[in-house]
Amino acid sequence: MIKADYTKRRKTLLSQIGENEMMILYSGIAVPSSMDECFPFAYNRHFFYLTGLRRENMAILLSKTGGRVREILFIEQPVPQMERWTGKRVTIREAKEISGFGEVQFIQNLIPLIERIFAREFPEKVWMDCHRESADGIPFYNQLQAEKLQRLYPSMHLEDIHPVISRMRMNKDAEEVAVYRKAVDLTHQGLRRVIASLHPGMMEYAVQAEFEYEIRRQGAEAVSFPTIVGSGINGCSMHYEFNNAKIEKDSLVLLDLGARVDGYCADISRTYPASGHFTKRQRELYDLVLRANREITRFAGPGKTLTELNERCKDVLAEGLMAMGMISRPEEVGKYFMHGVSHHIGLDTHDASDRPDRPLEPGMIISDEPGLYIDEERIGIRIEDDLLITEEGCCVLSEAIERTAEEIEAMMQKGAENAPEGKEQA
Repeated sequence: MIKADYTKRRKTLLSQIGENEMMILYSGIAVPSSMDECFPFAYNRHFFYLTGLRRENMAILLSKTGGRVREILFIEQPVPQMERWTGKRVTIREAKEISGFGEVQFIQNLIPLIERIFAREFPEKVWMDCHRESADGIPFYNQLQAEKLQRLYPSMHLEDIHPVISRMRMNKDAEEVAVYRKAVDLTHQGLRRVIASLHPGMMEYAVQAEFEYEIRRQGAEAVSFPTIVGSGINGCSMHYEFNNAKIEKDSLVLLDLGARVDGYCADISRTYPASGHFTKRQRELYDLVLRANREITRFAGPGKTLTELNERCKDVLAEGLMAMGMISRPEEVGKYFMHGVSHHIGLDTHDASDRPDRPLEPGMIISDEPGLYIDEERIGIRIEDDLLITEEGCCVLSEAIERTAEEIEAMMQKGAENAPEGKEQA
């Protein structure tokens, strides 16, 4: 991204911070996983949205106190002895070029500056990212820092900046959409590799490896989320984690996956027949899910809510299930479809949003993911596309990714014909 984007975003955020108020936001730190290793660093998405930086131990301070406006980025100070082991740190010059900040200091200067502001300028309100997933869950680093500051200054009026930045992130600009299109395209390339190699007897983790190899080879920075490859009954678990089963003949393989590019996460689901052809029963159910998927693409647009999309999806699925004799009343659709059809997508796969009932607006990117999960038949089907809301309706960013039964079977047949000798054929 160009640095003007980040400067503009911070200017927009500053306009929502009142006089005599300040905001502090941290990038986060790596979490230790053993005596000499850390889990892969997961940067705070709000911090990246405002800076373009994805390194740990950084912070932003925005303030309107003491009759002046401050906009300061804090980064780690390079230590040559440590860089010998762990690689180069971002320099002040590089941080300015990437983020557009005019003032960059080292992180050890942050607390002394905060102390001076509290001692001399008496801020009436401090904004920090106080978001957490659940009361029982492990708090995020930003919340821990907010709690620490609140203990130091008990009378401080603490306000959560998470909803404010989340609202900003819901509408993507043209450059964000361009990056997102690349993420979807790389996901498509990965799926094409999968569909060319998929066959009975393959392990689920081997399918995962084919996808992840291809997207990384093509330039993805990572997967959007842990790749899901659920065959047979495993496809009936929405967030199946293990990917360690052998793919049986005539089973369906549900894939939920995506490539992450420059921080933006594609989120695509496809369901393939392991043997190369859908059975009559699989095809009947698959076509119903596809019908719901296509209906959402026609229905989604400005002014609609995610709740309305979900109700439309359930109507289509319920009608089809009743025609098959699987349910007798529309409200029974939850027996086979138990998740929502849509969520926002962006820097997070389930992206930030300020409230679930907000009407959709141009620039928002959402999922379209109807599914059916028939435990008794060991059939799990989901077809997920990514939609960009436009002035006229929506654009299916993943339209090129094959989804009809005919397209899938034709590609799998082509893959079988080109299979190396000794591979089990469908």
